[in-house]
Amino acid sequence: MTWEQMHPLLWQGTIDTLYMVGWSSLFAVIGGLPLGVLLVLTDNGGLLRNVPVNRVLGFVVNVGRSLPFIILLVALIPFTRFVVGTAIGPTAAVVPLAVGAIPFFARLVETAVREVDHGLLEAALSMGGGVWAVVRKVLLPQALPSLVAGLTTTVIALIGYSAMAGAVGGGGLGTIALNYGYRRSETDFMLVIILALIVIVTVAQLVGDGVVRLLARRERAGT
Repeated sequence: MTWEQMHPLLWQGTIDTLYMVGWSSLFAVIGGLPLGVLLVLTDNGGLLRNVPVNRVLGFVVNVGRSLPFIILLVALIPFTRFVVGTAIGPTAAVVPLAVGAIPFFARLVETAVREVDHGLLEAALSMGGGVWAVVRKVLLPQALPSLVAGLTTTVIALIGYSAMAGAVGGGGLGTIALNYGYRRSETDFMLVIILALIVIVTVAQLVGDGVVRLLARRERAGT
């Protein structure tokens, strides 16, 4: 296969991959951020301290994280078809990607939030701040560098998941690698796709690390 033939396929595959990863990352933040914060708040010693709720949330997160993505991908086909009307294509792949990413990111959020000095929270509460005000104005800002690092890890994991989604018609670089690199034994094309994935992952990591360093410097300057 010549470069003229590869180029449009590679470009469309890259766009589809970024589309899947972008939307699923957004849903991971929308679902995983409050879930991770609640895991901390409802734990023993948390500001809301509700052990039954904490155990239920922990169980849901553990179940979501324990399923291999390829199994989750297949198991969610009926749900995906119900939500978006089809189980094939980049839009359909966003559904299992988001479902898999939410518990993954929630655990990273939990870890990041637990690192915040508990004394800061107690000081904010003693000054008359409510629980949710403290979460919004103290807990999340203090944990922001770690949250961004966790999101970067999630995005990179989703890039790998999106390639796996190509095995069931999810689109993106994974589908192109399967159809051309594997089934047609286009070794050169497979190497180009691998290089494209490496570049995407590298850029995501560099951007994430840069944002984390920027936030850390601002935090040190503020103190």
